[in-house]
Amino acid sequence: MTWNRVTGGLVTLALALAAPVFAQAPIKIGDINSYSGIGAPFTGPYRAAVEMAADEVNAKGGLLGRKVEIVFRDDKGQPAEAVKHAQELVTGEQVALIGGTFLSNVGLAVSDWAKQNKTLFVVAEALTEALTWSKGHDHVFRVRPNTYEQGRMLAEKAGKLKYAKWAAIGPNYEYGKRAWETFRDRLKELRPEVQVVGEHWPTLGKLEAGPFVTAILNQNPDALYVSLFGSDWLAFVREADKRGLFKKMFVVGILLGEPEYIDPLKLEAPEGMLVTGYPWYDIQTPAHKEFVAKFTKRTDKTPVLGSLVGYITYQSIFEAIRKAGSTDTDKLVAAFRGLRVETPVGPITFRASDGQSTLGAWVGFTKVDPKRGVGIMVNYDYVPGERVLPSDEEVKKMRAGN
Repeated sequence: MTWNRVTGGLVTLALALAAPVFAQAPIKIGDINSYSGIGAPFTGPYRAAVEMAADEVNAKGGLLGRKVEIVFRDDKGQPAEAVKHAQELVTGEQVALIGGTFLSNVGLAVSDWAKQNKTLFVVAEALTEALTWSKGHDHVFRVRPNTYEQGRMLAEKAGKLKYAKWAAIGPNYEYGKRAWETFRDRLKELRPEVQVVGEHWPTLGKLEAGPFVTAILNQNPDALYVSLFGSDWLAFVREADKRGLFKKMFVVGILLGEPEYIDPLKLEAPEGMLVTGYPWYDIQTPAHKEFVAKFTKRTDKTPVLGSLVGYITYQSIFEAIRKAGSTDTDKLVAAFRGLRVETPVGPITFRASDGQSTLGAWVGFTKVDPKRGVGIMVNYDYVPGERVLPSDEEVKKMRAGN
């Protein structure tokens, strides 16, 4: 035996002794998401961060002495496909709970299934507020600030500006309409003289931008509210820019400061828009800098909001399992109520009254950064979720019929 072989054997033995040993079967968690189609720019980085969180917890011995295993399924943006996966994950894979979902209509479908089957469902991204309020139930919890919260955050700033005539464009499904309605309603509370001169609802993922840009220009609003995203948003920007739309009206865009939607535009990114987003490049807290460094080293890419949401979603799930000391559904549901989680952007709490977390959002304006060659957010504030969420009494009324 050569010296190199002896050394190699000792290294292998040392690594084997250092690695956690799991005597029991893994804790399986099912993750259903739109891993293909219009959601992919968000969900690809989301999955990478979920896998990073799982590797980290397993390197420290797992949970309850068991390895954690995430079982991923692609819903292809279809509610029926997602429900089929939920059934298979619980009965076939025997997962302890289900996490994920990107589109609001998919999230609502999985939530209804979870309610009927008494399965814990932790929503990562799906934004409609109905998930935790008008259609909320004991088995659903959500990480991201919803359409109501982000709509109010944007309206509080837009209400201080001079614009009275508004138009809107967004995808024709639950998220797109609720994103506009919550913004519009709060804006009218702040400024009763506001008028709506047009609303436009193209089919998700199939936007032909030309006719919509023409219709909006003909309505001549002072300001435009946009809830488009992904390929629809990119197509709209390029057609609107050719027609000078961004020079003729102020634009407010939910999600449009997120790197997954502004980076692909590079230097074409419209400047001066009021947006919600994720200025990862400018958040200097030690915990966030550590998250950015770990994600960048692991993936060779900088994070997008999907990365942060994926990481926080699974930090929350892992913390609930620790608190419950079990994977029993009733104990996990109880653990999530009032659960406090330390995240890369500070502590959040899952409210006992509705299961909504207090994670906030960044609200600011867009500007092109010539050095990086992409649009960034400037003059932004981080708005904590608890600042815009309704009271427990208001939530109780919204959930009264559930």
